[in-house]
Amino acid sequence: MELRDLKSFMEVADYKSFTNAAAHSYLTQPSLSKAVKKLEEELDVELFDRSTRHLRLTDAGRIVYQQSQKALAALSELNVLLDELRDIAAGEIKFGIPPLIGTLFFPQIAQQFNEKYPKVTLELVELGAKVVGRLIDEAKIDIGIVVLPANQEMFHVFPFFQEEFVLFIHEDHKLAQKQSVSIKELEDESFILFSEDFALHDYIIHACKSEGFTPKISYQSSQWDLILELVSAKLGIALLPKLIYQKQSNKNIKIVRLINPTLYWKLGIITKKGAYHSFALRELLKMLEND
Repeated sequence: MELRDLKSFMEVADYKSFTNAAAHSYLTQPSLSKAVKKLEEELDVELFDRSTRHLRLTDAGRIVYQQSQKALAALSELNVLLDELRDIAAGEIKFGIPPLIGTLFFPQIAQQFNEKYPKVTLELVELGAKVVGRLIDEAKIDIGIVVLPANQEMFHVFPFFQEEFVLFIHEDHKLAQKQSVSIKELEDESFILFSEDFALHDYIIHACKSEGFTPKISYQSSQWDLILELVSAKLGIALLPKLIYQKQSNKNIKIVRLINPTLYWKLGIITKKGAYHSFALRELLKMLEND
């Protein structure tokens, strides 16, 4: 059994298709198919259920996938451990951050860390907080910044930042002239939310339901700047962290403070419990906690 065959099998499993896996890797579709077939013959099992449009792992396939993850994760630590033996901070840290958090914080984090450890590469993985948590649990990324609360049984959680939410609204809207609004006053408004992969999606819906109504959602997006463009076009309102107002350039958007209740955007740094922390990762955590 060869490592490259296991990697090929995992690529196909991740993309649920030989065609899609080939499009996202340096291997051709026949090469991937050959590698999977070779594994199936060596292990004397079928790894995929090929009877449906999208490939699905068989029971045997799931076992092979899980064990392959563990084997490759252990091997990926080898160079890190040897570098640390030589007192060298080098390598790569995969850093999962939702796009909004990445926009606001990642450039400063990367610059500050690069000045101290230029041989360490920070690879940014921009996905919703829910996906970031899953990838850390699967050991596919090393560290993430997510919206709290986070599962403390699965992750080490370190507080990182807190900011209040405000109402982003077009200047012509009747509520734009108010000094503050309650969430209850937004009951008849059309909300523009982050998409369902994002923790903020559930957070805003829960906040509205706590005030006795389910928000009417007009649009959803994974991009904060598109959300604000939609607000600017008078297509709805948005509840977002106040810090974003400094980053946006729509002159016809105003912000209004939220009261009764005031909502807070609480961010935390997470790593997987029980996972190995390289010297570089420990230094990154130290830097983030001290900021």
